Amino acid sequence: MIRRFVNNKIFNSSPTQSITMAAFIISLAGIASRILGLVRDRILASQFGAGDTLDIYYAAFRVPDLVYNLLVLGALSAAFIPVFTGLVSRDDKKEAWKLSSGVLTIGVIVISLVSVMLAILAPYLMKLVTPGFSEAKVAEAVMFTRIMFLSPLLLGISAVFGGILVSFKKFLVYSLAPIMYNIGIIIGAVFFVKIMGPIGLAWGVVLGAVLHMVIQYPAVKHSGFKYKLMISEALRNSNLKRVVYLMIPRTMGVAATQINLLIITIFASMLATGSLTVFNFANNIQSAPLGLFGIAFAIAVFPTLSSLAAKGDKREFVKNFSQAFRQILFFIIPLSVFIVILRAQLVRVVLGSGKFDWEDTILTFEVLGILALSLFAQSLIPLLTRSFYALQNTKTPFYIALFSETINILIVLMLIGKYQLMGLAVAFSVASVVNMALLLSALRAKFDNLDDKNIIKSVLKISIASLVAGIAVQYLKHFVNNYVDLETFIGVFIQLIASGGAGLMIFILASYLLKLEEFHYFRRSITKRLFKAKDKIEEGTGEVGGL
Repeated sequence: MIRRFVNNKIFNSSPTQSITMAAFIISLAGIASRILGLVRDRILASQFGAGDTLDIYYAAFRVPDLVYNLLVLGALSAAFIPVFTGLVSRDDKKEAWKLSSGVLTIGVIVISLVSVMLAILAPYLMKLVTPGFSEAKVAEAVMFTRIMFLSPLLLGISAVFGGILVSFKKFLVYSLAPIMYNIGIIIGAVFFVKIMGPIGLAWGVVLGAVLHMVIQYPAVKHSGFKYKLMISEALRNSNLKRVVYLMIPRTMGVAATQINLLIITIFASMLATGSLTVFNFANNIQSAPLGLFGIAFAIAVFPTLSSLAAKGDKREFVKNFSQAFRQILFFIIPLSVFIVILRAQLVRVVLGSGKFDWEDTILTFEVLGILALSLFAQSLIPLLTRSFYALQNTKTPFYIALFSETINILIVLMLIGKYQLMGLAVAFSVASVVNMALLLSALRAKFDNLDDKNIIKSVLKISIASLVAGIAVQYLKHFVNNYVDLETFIGVFIQLIASGGAGLMIFILASYLLKLEEFHYFRRSITKRLFKAKDKIEEGTGEVGGL
């Protein structure tokens, strides 16, 4: 019975047609993944604090992550999914499966060769990436990064599986993969470290990549995928050539974005010990809503935008883009306000234990406050870039990313001397806002109208509701101070939940009173989904009872 349920309900789940519900599914799984991510960070902070070990761990991520982003994300987000979706929408599944096998074959070969070569060159690469590290820290970082070079290959295979599931709008299993990835890292931090020492963190990353891949394979197989080894045929495949053509500028765009992270790593390595760790912790906290809503809606709407672009239906393209744009801001703007107001409480609850001391906490929530100011821009960038990719235009996002990263580097050079880590955070936020603004302007230039009137009206209403809720949170935060002991975890946790929860309720009430379309649209989508699920459960009660 369990096996039958898993096969029918998870791996063979029906496509999700509603963009809002697709994003909701991704967000629900994302919540679980982000909670695990915060648990992971708390474990790391408690065991190691903001010191040498975690600086090495995060620095070692940089080159393998660069390989993954350049060779995998570049191919999939910009090229594979639109081409694969186009073939599926034209009922040419035979060619679609040929394309997926070809991408897997060539991808595995290229990623393997690049990873092996860079693993050999790791001692030289790490000296470039971490010029401020001592010889001992560089040597340890080399060991970490060589082990982590296994992950781009595993995640590359998994990413192809994920691209197939997204194209078929099967978001449930796709959304479970990041959860498994975090579980692997947590296992590494909790168990492997006890056996192997700090190097167990690197093996935890590899385990997470394995789980990320394995969880998706049954659903991909259920969708009709059968791998066929092909090298010469793949190289002649016109669809694969189209993927390569589209991914080249996208890869260059990702490279420009990765320069941002490299700049942060390089400069942070020359600052006080723990600076790189603090930036990563702050970024991980503010990235939770980014992943839950910004990326979730961008992923959910991407196949729809790709299909509409292929059909040349500009009116529906703009309609779907506008809905996703406004829905993202409906969640992100109030959350940004809450994060800025409750940043100290968030950091203390998530990270404040063990070796993560008060000085680390202060520095982390200061960085978090600066990063959260640009969260709205960071959350819109995935939707805007994917809108260009759906139009099979990968050059424009590349040029804009390159310009934005140039701004980022210039600001870092101006501020790093005086403001240290705060300068890095300011540069990151400013570059994100510039990137978003230019992408939005460039996309609007391609259409007569991006539903500007509705977007402006919604942004104003969301901002008013968020401001009202933010004022309430600030007041309630100080009110709760009189009734809890802020020297304890429980006291800070109660302050966070009470003030944040009340602020959320006030935002919902304000959204209702302002007749905010995004609030009512989301409420109707959830209600409809819940009643549909209830009907299905009732219909299936007789069958389940008979098993």
